[in-house]
Amino acid sequence: MHAQNGTPFMADEDLLYTILADLKRTVREYTTAATESNCPAVRRVFNDLTMDTLRIQGELYMQMSQMNMYAPPGKALRQDVDKQIQSAQQTQQKLQQFVREKTGGAGAYNQNSNVSQHQPNVQQQHNGSYYM
Repeated sequence: MHAQNGTPFMADEDLLYTILADLKRTVREYTTAATESNCPAVRRVFNDLTMDTLRIQGELYMQMSQMNMYAPPGKALRQDVDKQIQSAQQTQQKLQQFVREKTGGAGAYNQNSNVSQHQPNVQQQHNGSYYM
């Protein structure tokens, strides 16, 4: 798209970032709609739209990455990742304790977790500055 004077309306990179951000927002909206839908057919449509939009967003991101529009992500210290995992595990334990207290440890809401405990996918090295 060009302005009346023949110059581009917007730099390609800015336009692509705008489209990418809109695709991310659209995925959030579709996910919310699917979550709140009580009609199986409507829920299926929003799930399909979510997956299609995620595919398009991923393809656009890959194109932008190949065009060097994204810097490679920085490396995370293993100890920082471990700290985040530990914090998430503590939060999960607190939530489970809260649910047990509120339901008396049994009842209609008592169920085992369907998510397995996270296992590290990288062998830990103890040299103080190990990056992932």
